[in-house]
Amino acid sequence: MQCKATNHQAIDFSQKPYDETLNLEGSPTTLEVAKAATVRFQTHFEGHMEMYGDARLVAEYLDAHEEWFCRCAQPMKVEPIEDNGYILTIGKFGAFGYEVEPKIAVVLQPPKNAIYVMNSIPVPDYQAPGYEVDYQASMELVEIPVDLSESGIAAAFRKKNRFKLPSVITKVRWQLHMDVAVQFPKFIYKLPSSLIQKTGDRLLAQIVRQVSPRLTQKVQQDFHARFNLPLPPKNASDLQRISISQEEENMAA
Repeated sequence: MQCKATNHQAIDFSQKPYDETLNLEGSPTTLEVAKAATVRFQTHFEGHMEMYGDARLVAEYLDAHEEWFCRCAQPMKVEPIEDNGYILTIGKFGAFGYEVEPKIAVVLQPPKNAIYVMNSIPVPDYQAPGYEVDYQASMELVEIPVDLSESGIAAAFRKKNRFKLPSVITKVRWQLHMDVAVQFPKFIYKLPSSLIQKTGDRLLAQIVRQVSPRLTQKVQQDFHARFNLPLPPKNASDLQRISISQEEENMAA
């Protein structure tokens, strides 16, 4: 791979106000230090982005990910590895005075039926300090008639001095699932277990809300610049958190 690692900026999600308001004494839901165990956090999202090209052109671009992935993933630090993989250092985040800087390795699987799958793998030659990340994501390329696109496409083409719209564009639909297991320092387990769970789930979702839209925007910008196409407006992409119950309903539908 020719993709090179880039410098990153730390993302700080520390929530200091919690440290000053917690009553740690006598809570019936407090985890005992002696029984300290791994705590699992999870979050699920779905979204889409429009690309002003047909599915063949978008697939051509996505398949050559070694040409764009590292550049679009900034400011995260990215290191390519063999077999379509990348090591990502996401940034620093934490709460209750405990901070970690997660590092994960992901693989972009070859597409099947216009569906792209990305999943985490163990980071080579690395022992994560007290955490484990399970990342699963998928993207589906769906061609749609241009009149089903989000509003603003005509204005975007006019800015490029183009007055004829394409007959079809591509809507990239995606889903993302993250499950993180953390072994905290013992002092964390003095806190109410419900608070630990709620705060961890919230921080995980906050990370996705910050990283994913930025990556989506950069991929859109990179794709449309490469093929000299108009850049879609902001409403041509979307991100929504979904609950486990919603996910089960979608799968059953």
